[in-house]
Amino acid sequence: MRKLVDQPSHKAEHSPLLRSEKHESAIRQVSGSARYVDDIPAPASLCYASAGVTNVASGTLTSLDLSAVKRSPGVIDVITISDIPGHTDIGPVFGGDPILLDKEVKFHGQPVFAVLAETQEQARVAATKATMTFAEAEAILTTNEALAADAKVRPTHEFGRGDVSNTLQTAPLTASGHLSVGGQEHMYLEGQVSLAIPEEEDRISIFTSSQHPSEVQKLVAEVLDVKLHRVAVDMRRMGGGFGGKESQAAQWACLAAVFALRTRRAVKMRLPRMLDMQATGKRHPFENDYEIAFNETGKMLGAKVTVSGNCGHSPDLSDAIVDRAMFHVDNAYQLGDTHITGHRLKTNIVSHTAFRGFGGPQGLIMAELMMDVVARKIGLDPLSVRKLNLYGEENGTVTPYGMPLEQDILADLIGKLEANSNYWQRREEVKAFNAASPIIKKGLALTPVKFGISFTAKHLNQAGALLHIYTDGSIQVNHGGTEMGQGLHTKIGQIVAHEFGVTLDNIEVTATRTDKVPNTSPTAASSGTDLNGKAAQNACITIKERLAAFFAEQFNVPAEDVIFAAGQVSAGGHHLPFTQLIQNAYMARISLSATGYYRTPKIYYDRETGSGRPFFYFANGAAVSEVSVDTLTGEYTLDKVDILHDVGTSLNPAIDRGQIEGGFIQGMGWLTTEDLRWDDSGRLISNNMATYKIPAIGDTPAHFNVALFDRPNAEDSIYHSKAVGEPPFMLAISVWCAIKDAIASLADYKVDPDLPAPATPEKVLMAINAIQNAGGEQ
Repeated sequence: MRKLVDQPSHKAEHSPLLRSEKHESAIRQVSGSARYVDDIPAPASLCYASAGVTNVASGTLTSLDLSAVKRSPGVIDVITISDIPGHTDIGPVFGGDPILLDKEVKFHGQPVFAVLAETQEQARVAATKATMTFAEAEAILTTNEALAADAKVRPTHEFGRGDVSNTLQTAPLTASGHLSVGGQEHMYLEGQVSLAIPEEEDRISIFTSSQHPSEVQKLVAEVLDVKLHRVAVDMRRMGGGFGGKESQAAQWACLAAVFALRTRRAVKMRLPRMLDMQATGKRHPFENDYEIAFNETGKMLGAKVTVSGNCGHSPDLSDAIVDRAMFHVDNAYQLGDTHITGHRLKTNIVSHTAFRGFGGPQGLIMAELMMDVVARKIGLDPLSVRKLNLYGEENGTVTPYGMPLEQDILADLIGKLEANSNYWQRREEVKAFNAASPIIKKGLALTPVKFGISFTAKHLNQAGALLHIYTDGSIQVNHGGTEMGQGLHTKIGQIVAHEFGVTLDNIEVTATRTDKVPNTSPTAASSGTDLNGKAAQNACITIKERLAAFFAEQFNVPAEDVIFAAGQVSAGGHHLPFTQLIQNAYMARISLSATGYYRTPKIYYDRETGSGRPFFYFANGAAVSEVSVDTLTGEYTLDKVDILHDVGTSLNPAIDRGQIEGGFIQGMGWLTTEDLRWDDSGRLISNNMATYKIPAIGDTPAHFNVALFDRPNAEDSIYHSKAVGEPPFMLAISVWCAIKDAIASLADYKVDPDLPAPATPEKVLMAINAIQNAGGEQ
């Protein structure tokens, strides 16, 4: 019966699969009728929670007077950590994340208590009225301070291949350096928000803007000291997540739940933007070091790379995040002998967390830096050095952690983009422009991406789905993934519609709920469609096998010949409308409901040996960026972008292009304008939209071409597609490299500029001045 599994390589007539179907919520979102957590009609008993936070970064709480808070107008209840009935540590993997302050201050802005009031304004005003005193202690605020103090949230990990120390000693040419890589605020349009509604006895319903409803369910149950089956979590859609709602949405749901059961009233907790930015983690800042060995042609012989992640005060998801940074320092290149080290450093700032790319960008940028350094040292164009060192038959296809590339498409993809973007012609035009332009300098860069797809925590690579067919032929599907604007529900709908041969309007993808599909993984690691699409498909196959057997019995045809297409079910010259078959099956007592399950095959990783196959496959892409830099001010514009990206067989080309464009722009923000700043006390000062700059529409280049690299995934992913959420983010490294290329023109391309990320105009100007003051020499 497995013949029923259809792996289309082209658009099937009448099927919505492989077509640019619109996002399932597009009209509702544009019209304002799409319902988010804060739009749910308010229960009659609704009240509001807020939190009071610390104003120091390190020390201990010596006194806390909440009397003024309790007297504040509208206040219903106030809680501290002593009022939590169950677990007080809500760390997602390892301990270290108290739900409220437990004497020891972890960071500036840490929640100390929570207050419940009749209105949102009353709750927020009351939260400011506490009197708190602290015995302050010296705070560790930077990665370098943590390195000096050997302060870590988790042990250092290392892996590699060959004898890199000997290679560095004997190589014809060597280079070394350091790169500061900044963090990034998620800046989701919808902030952190949860609504808790008490049900009978100790049961509770939670509506939350979370990428991981099952984790919210687990932590709420533990905090309330009840079994998980007493907690139901519902998540219809988020207004953006980007990783910021993977682990750190749970705290606010837990606090709302405690209040809800204490008062028997519905409780909403929605963070104002400034508190949201202050109290939730960001992309990890990194301080990275490298030593490389290469020869006169630019061929890499060895690399020793250390990545040091600033994890904040607790482990959160940092172990896996730093692992992924380590796994990606090679990017698309065979580095030769390698030794990769990853530090997980502890500081007295908010605990950093998942962000699109999950540490991969902070590692991958090192590969591109090393290629640029080699190119400048030997006087070649950086693209020539990149192509020389690509993984492939000549250089080898085994990564520093022992995983082979089973589908080697990098050279072909880069070659196509190189030709289609007229890279070499533009290189000559850029050089000619720079020779004639004393102030404005242009830069050009082509950089590739090789990004591993799978959760590095093996157990998370699983998914479930629940599918019902109703007697009118309409279909409802529920799965464990969450919709945050990326089009996951749309693709799941397309998959189900294709499997049953019906139109997309016959499919309803319902809100993610823990009482429909249990024990789900977060929607992260670009695996939402890979995992949940396969689970939904498997549920379809189960019901199709039942229906095919029933049809075969009715018409005396082989069950394996039954076809579902164009609203009909057919075999052996016999046809029935799909709806008629469903009605007949119901009358014959054929079950029209099924669960589906999927787990990713082949993956494993041995931390003891530092080797394995942590990824099911790699997604690839490449981008050409062209910039103009004002050497008097450090200001720059992104003039042109050409992208060729590998999504395997695209399930929905329009959505995939949208993800590529959005990922690129968000990555550009990380590397150019988004500058996180803390003051000397550990207080976040880039805490609002006036002090933190994300890319605006004016930063988008007028010339912005995106093409899909049309080649099916060699692995058995859903219809041989590839993940598209995170990989395009790193295409924006081409912008950073192009800015460096423009600055390097001041030294006749013989010096690779020292340019930390984000490359704000101030930092660009400092890099320009450093090269000019050095007379073009390092």
